[in-house]
Amino acid sequence: MLRSPASTAELMSRYVSAERGYRVPREGWRICLAHEFKEKRKPFQARDVSLSNVKKHIGLGVRYLKWWYRKTQVEKKAPFIDMFRALPLRQIYGAPLGGIGGGTITRGWRGEFCRWQLNPGMYHYETVIANQFTVCLRRGHQTVYQQVLSVERPSTLQGWNWGYCGEYAFYHALYPRAWTVYHLPGQNVTLTCRQVSPVIPHDYKDSCLPVAVLIWDIENKNDYPLDVSIMFTMTNGSGHKDDKSGGHWNEPFHLEKQGESVSGVLLHHCTPINPYTLCIAAREQPDREISYQTAFLPKGTCETLWSDLISDGRLDSPTGSSPPTQKGEKVAAALAVSCLVPAQGHNSMEFSLAWDMPRITFGSRERAHIRRYTRFFGSQGDSASSLCHYGLTHYQDWETRIEAWHRFLSHSSLPSWYKSALFNELYFLVDGGTVWVELAEDADITGSQSCEYGGLPAQPSVIKEYGRFAYLEGQEYRMYNTYDVHFYASFALIMLWPKLALSLQYDIGSTVNWMPSLSDDEPWLRVNAYLIHDTANWKDLNLKFVLHVYRDFYLTQDKQYLEDMWPICQVVMDSEMKFDRDGDGLIENSGFADQTYDGWTVTGPSAYCGGLWLASVCVMCKMARLMDNNSVYHRYKDILDRGSAAFDSLLWNGQYYNYDSSGRELSSSVMSDQCAGQWLLRASGLGEGEYQAFPVDKVRRALKSVFELNVQGFARGQMGAVNGMRPEGVPDRSSVQSDEVWVGVVYGLAATMIHEGMLEEGFRTAEGCYRTVWEQLGMAFQTPEAYCEKGIFRSLAYMRPLSIWAMQLALDSRRCNGSVTEGEPVEAASPPEAH
Repeated sequence: MLRSPASTAELMSRYVSAERGYRVPREGWRICLAHEFKEKRKPFQARDVSLSNVKKHIGLGVRYLKWWYRKTQVEKKAPFIDMFRALPLRQIYGAPLGGIGGGTITRGWRGEFCRWQLNPGMYHYETVIANQFTVCLRRGHQTVYQQVLSVERPSTLQGWNWGYCGEYAFYHALYPRAWTVYHLPGQNVTLTCRQVSPVIPHDYKDSCLPVAVLIWDIENKNDYPLDVSIMFTMTNGSGHKDDKSGGHWNEPFHLEKQGESVSGVLLHHCTPINPYTLCIAAREQPDREISYQTAFLPKGTCETLWSDLISDGRLDSPTGSSPPTQKGEKVAAALAVSCLVPAQGHNSMEFSLAWDMPRITFGSRERAHIRRYTRFFGSQGDSASSLCHYGLTHYQDWETRIEAWHRFLSHSSLPSWYKSALFNELYFLVDGGTVWVELAEDADITGSQSCEYGGLPAQPSVIKEYGRFAYLEGQEYRMYNTYDVHFYASFALIMLWPKLALSLQYDIGSTVNWMPSLSDDEPWLRVNAYLIHDTANWKDLNLKFVLHVYRDFYLTQDKQYLEDMWPICQVVMDSEMKFDRDGDGLIENSGFADQTYDGWTVTGPSAYCGGLWLASVCVMCKMARLMDNNSVYHRYKDILDRGSAAFDSLLWNGQYYNYDSSGRELSSSVMSDQCAGQWLLRASGLGEGEYQAFPVDKVRRALKSVFELNVQGFARGQMGAVNGMRPEGVPDRSSVQSDEVWVGVVYGLAATMIHEGMLEEGFRTAEGCYRTVWEQLGMAFQTPEAYCEKGIFRSLAYMRPLSIWAMQLALDSRRCNGSVTEGEPVEAASPPEAH
């Protein structure tokens, strides 16, 4: 049995207050600031590879070691995968601040600013201790209470009052919003800090803005009024060594637009590469006073700033800019807002945080890219104050739309953990090293490979209008748009920001390599095409590309997209046909690692790649019909009929599809993802009748076997589905990854079960992953690629778990039609597209 819902209560077991905060929703992830996770896992590293697997991969290991040494010791650069220095688990992270593609700043669930991704794809895991909120309570012109709202007790800034008791506060997240509720012991006052980022489905303007708003609601339960001040302090930098590089400076500002005014401090971070400006600001409103300290040194006791606030609840507000910092010196700024809170009453104040880094370069520095938000705020690097002003004057509209988006999950039949997982896993679309940039006027996405025989246009209209989008495979696996993983994660993108999904597809489609031919009647050879991205296993990537093309058309009904992609799909499928060595309509794997499970090398048709092949053939039949190409339809229908028969004959064993058809001992292993082909067909409105690749009864029998063995038979049914299980009921440990649980694969498996009417099994399968990651292991907002039953995890903050949105698509499909209906578009689980 899975842990009961009481496991959620364990995260709140140390909370001693009865206060529930100001309008904090019921659904979401909630944790007491005093909570301590009992289990402390270690990251998977090179030393964790077993001796047997070392022997299998000795050549690969030697090549990696040479490359790692050259990269780290000679070039002094960070490798894109570091098997020797994996990130340790820090059980501290909360919802990131900011929109999509402009960089992020993560505020931990204890309130600290602790993860920074301002430069694209590069992270600083530093808690900047001076970045804090402080409350000051005054009664009758006398300060009665002043406290940093942090449970930390740092060795610096000891002139401040640290050590807030975490048992009186809790954090609650339902992305893209989060709440921190502080009950002030002995003061009869409750503070609720609400964090709002502009991440809104179908919105391609506000969703890209690098800004967040933090609203403080103050509840005074006393019989007398209080003068309350909240002070926001922020360091000029991100905790990186360049904070001390010198030349950084701060300045106060006041900005009035359209009858609304904001004031604050600009923190100019003047590095040679990717300089930026931070901005902290507050909205000017009646009966609220804004004050500031332009610059202070965040070191030593820092008693001057503390005393300035405690004296009268205000800061000095000096005029003029601060001088540039000297090398080795840091500088910070402070902003305070004060208001009167009546007896037994409520009041609020609004802060914003923005960062303006309009032009970005990657490691090679060969080309500067312009971020998407500059279309609306300019690219001169002087927009931080305008971003804050916009956030403070528009966040109420953001919240209205976010609440409408969340409201569709009010169905009582959906479990609370699922509602939390569905929204909170979306953090990665913003915090996955995400870049969203404008298409340069002279850019050619095809790399000059476009041609009259089926190439893409140099500047597709969707990219010109909506820009280029990319996200990392993981915060530790720093590769952009890794397509075999995007195959799973893409459900979130196509359902919520479909224009970005199509833009990415055009970029990927442009990487198809069209080999020139000497034939006069076939100017471009249609056999050796492959997706050059992630070419280590390009075969299943090709198939996934084809499956994406139709699924994305099915969900968007974008006919121009289908027409553009159809020639590429034909090229890609033709390139796969050479692997049909037996002429039975089923391709062989030709020695490639199936689903990249290291060590699971196969030599014949397999359940995974073979299933993807048949699903791709099936969607080719459908697309051929849509393109009125009967000859192509009949060609692929013949392949589908023969291939389906061969697949069934070679792999079906009566209970499930064997891992592969090689006949070796491990061929009978039960792969959790064996029905991935059927999953994509169902998600595309296919899978039955004329467009069926697999017998539905056998698919359901296979899924039941996976549920019984890989889910229920693993870790007492509490941790999701293990990748590989032996039919005798023990995990397959023949490879590095076969005994892992891949969270994103599990969510995809759960979606497949839901499509096939196995709702209870699907939810129980996915629940194991959520409970393990978010409640047991303390991996909130850093969901890993994988974990084992005991001891270790691998690759924190990974792309693939975004596949949980495939579960929502499956639920929507059933809700709309009772079952998936071929040929009818499915309404995505989000508000109507914004115009």
